[in-house]
Amino acid sequence: MKPTKTLLQAIAVTVELTGTSLSEDAARVMAQDLARYPENQVLPALTRCRREIRTRLTVADVVARLDDGRPGPEQAWAMVPRDEAQSVVWTEEMAQAYGAAVPLIFEGDLVAARMAFLETYRKLVLDARDRGEQPKWTPSLGTDPWGRDAAILAAQQLGRLTAAHIDLLLAHREQPALAVLKAIEKKE
Repeated sequence: MKPTKTLLQAIAVTVELTGTSLSEDAARVMAQDLARYPENQVLPALTRCRREIRTRLTVADVVARLDDGRPGPEQAWAMVPRDEAQSVVWTEEMAQAYGAAVPLIFEGDLVAARMAFLETYRKLVLDARDRGEQPKWTPSLGTDPWGRDAAILAAQQLGRLTAAHIDLLLAHREQPALAVLKAIEKKE
């Protein structure tokens, strides 16, 4: 994808305000690299870079600040279940990072579990963003049935699951008598 004029201007301003010097070729490559991502995510990321970067601007700085809907590492850690009863709606990266942390969680070493999760999650998110993948949200349902509903309804409010998927997951909430009435109405 070709960089837009808006993107080029935003990069130029960010480069200048961060004290970064780029050759024309380097600026062109940076613009091409960033044009792979949705512009509505890159422009706010560049704004954050202007406010936060105290050293030379890199493409990795911008990519790390993309808001593609994935939670930040600390927020993602706070969302993961601590036992088998808890339910969560999470991204593929969160689920994989949880796999690195879960043995430590069950051993009771939450500090080491958190460190393992954060390191793995950051790498997985960066890799997914480099591939241009948008987050994919899936439920992981725990053994607590009331907790399942809460996790699914929270995901619904955040738009993380499709309506059809939510209907399937919450089908048990429908009253049996109401389901019979609906079936009779369809036949008539």
